[in-house]
Amino acid sequence: MTRPQAAETGIDPDEVARFEKIARTWWDPTGPMRTLHKFNPVRLAFIRDHVARRFGRDPHGGAPLDGLSLLDVGCGGGLLTEPLARLGARATGLDPAPTNVEVARLHAERSGVSVSYRGDTVERVVAEGARFDVVIAMEVVEHVPDPAAFTRACAEAVAPGGLLFMATINRTMRAFALAIVGAEYVLGWLPKGTHEYGKLVTPDELHGAMGAGGLDLLETTGVVYDPFRDVWKLSRDTGVNYMSVAGKPG
Repeated sequence: MTRPQAAETGIDPDEVARFEKIARTWWDPTGPMRTLHKFNPVRLAFIRDHVARRFGRDPHGGAPLDGLSLLDVGCGGGLLTEPLARLGARATGLDPAPTNVEVARLHAERSGVSVSYRGDTVERVVAEGARFDVVIAMEVVEHVPDPAAFTRACAEAVAPGGLLFMATINRTMRAFALAIVGAEYVLGWLPKGTHEYGKLVTPDELHGAMGAGGLDLLETTGVVYDPFRDVWKLSRDTGVNYMSVAGKPG
């Protein structure tokens, strides 16, 4: 799972540049990020339900994340950070792409949602000593030069008793066919070149890195697209898209 480290901060400059080009389209539900807009409800519910269970909250109450600190690593334009803040979280969003941070801040201000955004990396936040009840890194680990080191840094950012959520694409030939060839080159759901097959991460690799970071795996679920309802839903099938949640003891 270990790959050459491109920089001390664990970011890939080419990946940052790629997302900078499309940063101002984050909140356009018909633009390059439209797949993430459709993906958001299932991600949000997965996070909300696990957090509510972990911290003894009502997942369907008005603010099930009220008072909990949350770090969104690789937050992009804030598509997930903002709704989690609406659920009551004291949310911080990190992204190394300056335009992403600019777009996220502006949208939160216009929406009246309190979110702290930083143009920074999880490694630097961890070095500062900051820890969070909930850390999320959704569709990020496949874009970094060293997935294992990145995952361990995310794990270190979790406070005792807290949770780490990660989502990514499995490294299988079916994922190559559907998530790269199909989604990027045939259907145009994502910009071409968004994903590289060699950078994809298997569940075993991700879970091993979580364990090395001192976390206990709680659940892994697949996420599949239902073309008849035009929605993404949870599934036992982890062959393409999947999400994992792990907890830090005590």
